[in-house]
Amino acid sequence: MKVAMTEYLAIDLKEETWCCRKCGQILAPARSNYKEGLLVYARDPREIHRPILDPDRYAYSFAPDPDWVQIVEYYCPGCGTMVEVEYLPPGHPPVYDMQFDIDALKARWLNGGKESRV
Repeated sequence: MKVAMTEYLAIDLKEETWCCRKCGQILAPARSNYKEGLLVYARDPREIHRPILDPDRYAYSFAPDPDWVQIVEYYCPGCGTMVEVEYLPPGHPPVYDMQFDIDALKARWLNGGKESRV
């Protein structure tokens, strides 16, 4: 049984894996960070937030400094759907933003919607 967790992510409770809701691609173990199974693209923030002032003339152009921040995009390797975007300092590991109690989810969803007491 797959349980939707976000617009593009689901957890397959029987297999205990993260999977893409668009194409069904298995991404990572459900007890770990789903981002481990995604394609990653670290972008220069100036591609998205263009300078307002001429950067050749002014030190501060109102564009993010790529020495301080990068835009990290995560894509499904099966269908190419963008699953997540983060603004991170260069070299920062992916944020572990969703961690669920898989045993509690299994107890709730695999028992016909009734929680079991362990």
